[in-house]
Parts: sequence; structure tokens; C-alpha cells
Amino acid sequence: MLRFAANLSMLYNEHAFVDRFAAAAADGFSAVEYLFPYAFAASDLAARLRDHGLEQVLFNAPPGDWDHGERGTACLPGREDEFKRSIDQALGYAATLRCPRVHVMAGLAPPGTERATLRATYIANLAWAAAQAAAQGVEILIEPINTRDVPGFFLNRQDHAHEVVAAVGAANLKVQMDLYHCQIVEGDLATKIGKYLPTGAVGHLQIAGVPERYEPDLGEVNHPYLFELIDRLGYGGWIGCEYRPRIATPGGTSAGLGWLHACRTGQI
Repeated sequence: MLRFAANLSMLYNEHAFVDRFAAAAADGFSAVEYLFPYAFAASDLAARLRDHGLEQVLFNAPPGDWDHGERGTACLPGREDEFKRSIDQALGYAATLRCPRVHVMAGLAPPGTERATLRATYIANLAWAAAQAAAQGVEILIEPINTRDVPGFFLNRQDHAHEVVAAVGAANLKVQMDLYHCQIVEGDLATKIGKYLPTGAVGHLQIAGVPERYEPDLGEVNHPYLFELIDRLGYGGWIGCEYRPRIATPGGTSAGLGWLHACRTGQI
């Protein structure tokens, strides 16, 4: 049985962030993910999780200066000390939230810097982060992101992500396979799912309709077919619902969950 987690950065934006936990639970979600917890005290977020019977399954490490366009520091030479502080902060939150995985964004490739230099920095930083995280039983995830949505992002392809995981060689470093990004960059989703899920190197899946990033029953991807494949392959992890509810949908996020209800009842 597939397990879906509500992404509270994308879903339930009709509510204040701290009220999205209750909304997700009311719709039957038992787990949540989101981008960043750092604007709130970890203890307050942990209380929201407890109050609503939710599990925190994923959040991101600090990404640098997000408001000024930064999307991670892991591949950036000269930012290693900042990167290490960001991991320390993320792991502190993970401990309080009992979250078993943290996504570490690669960052934007600076113009004029050799890709080999960025890759070496990336691998060294990830090796350090994985070692710190292993001490508290946390997985570090890396995610290929399409350059249409995030121009210049360093990591874009599934094969490159798996090469990085192999190069680091840490058992708790895994790939966050976002099928929305993968479809835009590479396509051939079923083949890639069939290739990578059985390896155990995929630590988390995410979904959204393509190309608008609306509900997964909208757009060009046949998600019911992929859900059946993912289930047949025995994937036991979480699938993050990281999509934007279609603006025209009356009633907000909840009104667009017909695809989820159908999945839960075996209608797709």
C-alpha cells in the first residue's frame, strides 16, 4: 500500500502554516513534509505533529540566502563552513521532530567555475553531512531538479545523482526522486523507476502533475500506471505530494484530493 505525505509548503496554502497540520490530518494524511522549519521553534512544530497524529518524514537543510535566490550551498567552494553549520542546524531540528531524512540542496552552479570543482566540493560536503547524520540515524537526500524551474541548478539527472551517491559511498546518502522534475528533464519515468527503486538507493519519492505542477491527476503523466508499478516493486517509503492545488478548484486543497481518495480505495 502506497503511503502519501502532504507537502505543507505547497498544499493547504488557504491556511496559515501552523494550521496546515490539522488540515492535512483531517484529510487523512498521516505524514507531512515541507521545505523549511526554521522560522518556527522545533518544539512548537513537534507539538503540532503530536496533536494531530502526524509523522514528519522530510524537510530541507538551510539553503543559503533563499530570498535572494540561493538554492543550497553543498556544491559551492568556499562555503564549506556555512554548509556544516546548516547541517548541524538541520540535524538539531530532525532530532526534535523525529524526522528520519533531510534533503540537502546542491545549489546553483556559479558561472565560470569548473564543474569538476563543484562536483568535488559537493561530494566532500555530502560525505561529511552523511557521517554526521548517521550518528543519529538520519538519511541525507539529494534531489535532481529541473533547470526550467530552477535555472543553473547543479544536479539535474537521476543517473548523475546515483553516481554521486556511489562516489560518496555512505549507506545513509540516498536520492530523492521527484517524478515531476524527472519528467521535465528526462521523461521515461517507468523505466527509471524500474531501474532505481530496486537498488534501495531511492530514499523518497515526490509527485506532481506535469507541466503545471498541479494535482497528479492533471497533465501528461499517467500517475495511476506509475503508482501500480511503484507498489508492485515493493517500495515502502513515502511519496511526497509536492504540487500546487489548481487555482480554479473550489474549496482549496481538500477539493482536489479525488485522486488520493481513488488511490486509497483501490479505484486506480
